[in-house]
Amino acid sequence: MQAEYIIVGAGSAGCAMAYRLAEAGKRVLVIEHGGTDAGPFIQMPAALSYPMNMKTYDWGFQTEPEPHLGNRTLVTPRGKVVGGSSSINGMVYVRGHAKDFDHWAEQGADGWSYADVLPYFKRQESWHDSGHGGDADWRGTDGPLHVTRGPRKNPLFHAFVEAGKQAGYQVTDDYNGQKQEGFGPMEQTVWKGRRWSAANAYIRPALERENCELIRAFARKIVIEDGRAVGVEVERGGKIEVIRAEAEVIIAASSINSPKLLMLSGIGPAAHLNEHGIEVVADRAGVGQNLQDHLEVYMQYASKKPITLYRYWNLVWKGILGAQWLFTKTGLGASNQFESAAFIRSRKGVEYPDIQYHFLPIAVRYDGQAAAEGHGFQAHTGPMRSPSRGEITLKSADPKDAPRIFFNYMSTDQDWEDFRTCIRLTREIFSQPAFEPFVKFEIQPGNALQTDDEIDSFIREHAESAYHPCGTCRMGRADDPMAVVDPELRVIGVDGLRVADSSVFPRITNGNLNGPSIMVGEKASDHILGRRLPSANDEPWIHPDWQNSQR
Repeated sequence: MQAEYIIVGAGSAGCAMAYRLAEAGKRVLVIEHGGTDAGPFIQMPAALSYPMNMKTYDWGFQTEPEPHLGNRTLVTPRGKVVGGSSSINGMVYVRGHAKDFDHWAEQGADGWSYADVLPYFKRQESWHDSGHGGDADWRGTDGPLHVTRGPRKNPLFHAFVEAGKQAGYQVTDDYNGQKQEGFGPMEQTVWKGRRWSAANAYIRPALERENCELIRAFARKIVIEDGRAVGVEVERGGKIEVIRAEAEVIIAASSINSPKLLMLSGIGPAAHLNEHGIEVVADRAGVGQNLQDHLEVYMQYASKKPITLYRYWNLVWKGILGAQWLFTKTGLGASNQFESAAFIRSRKGVEYPDIQYHFLPIAVRYDGQAAAEGHGFQAHTGPMRSPSRGEITLKSADPKDAPRIFFNYMSTDQDWEDFRTCIRLTREIFSQPAFEPFVKFEIQPGNALQTDDEIDSFIREHAESAYHPCGTCRMGRADDPMAVVDPELRVIGVDGLRVADSSVFPRITNGNLNGPSIMVGEKASDHILGRRLPSANDEPWIHPDWQNSQR
């Protein structure tokens, strides 16, 4: 078997590249270890807690014990299914802040500033404002990825935005437009009541072309001959075979699996590869380093009124709503229920938001366990730009072994300071008049916890990953010893090989990572095809008094 381009991984970036390369007439083969994304658990937006906890769809990764979180091991879900993590995620759509991409460019990712990436965000989107306002000029209208807003019928969604306003924060009609900072509606990758994953948006239409093929196989390593990637060694049906690439191999296997695959192929820190008896092809110290994530806590409040989603939290209602969704793709099943959001700055002197909120009208854990209090609501919150860095390393040279995942969460004093600030600012928001009719008491952390020490112990015990791992094959200048790929996403030191997924982010973006991961796939395809969309010159909104004012 062979093709011009082999893409390893049918996730957010891989699907986008397959679509664009096939559209340009290239022969493309996509290798995916996971199976089909058909079925209600993935396609029904409200069922989002299920696929993330199902072995069928998830790689089942876990972190090493995290020393600053009381040695807890945290789950690290990654999609093992067509569509990758876009098939098991929370469907929240955030591009990231303009300044995130300008920072990438400053770090050596030339050509990845906001002006350079905005045209690709527009190209990927079909944005539907559904009459709720927004920045049409900043959005795309005919891309493969449908982006919508929930109906926001529950009064709690409006109370959240109103409370933000009362606390003195900005409001924004469109955090993916000119102005990210503020409180406003949240966007989701949902279309006509279905999860609009990279599988639905990109790979299905790509596979309708004769020049694009998807095979189910487990990638073991990249085959490199005379310093050039010429194919991929895979296992399928119990046999090991090599699939050859005439032009290039592109790894889009996630921030966990992409560095693992590079190291198994002899590309990575030489000493570490030697430990495992792997022959060094390219000594790249940065492979697997620079691992970042967003950590968050769930601030939960008991509700005075029985208006939360808790009333549907029983088998009868779940059956009714499931049937309604199955037959009509409407009702509560047709939204991820994250319908209000906020991005704020933690203190004066911070130029752009560094705290994110997801608001949800039920008090529930990510694995779908409801709070014992019954009716309640919650905000997920955490700092956006943690200075902590972790790493992905090999446990062994056996491709079947999961890699060692160590985030090193909360390893700096700033992490703790930022998190305490988050919790205190959140309490202030929920104490505004807009929530007076709704807030009964604080379930979690609970009003008893007030001092730094009390709050710290709550964080240590209850902080959870937002599942936004990235950064492990960092993009930078070719002479940067810690960069893994250059700004064209070519692996430094090996010909014919690129990496394109969230692992190339120099620094984590503001918000959820599915949007920017798809953008990387969109832009990578143009780098591969030797073309480029012209840069934009739109000016994003920055708080005029950010140096002196927190809000």
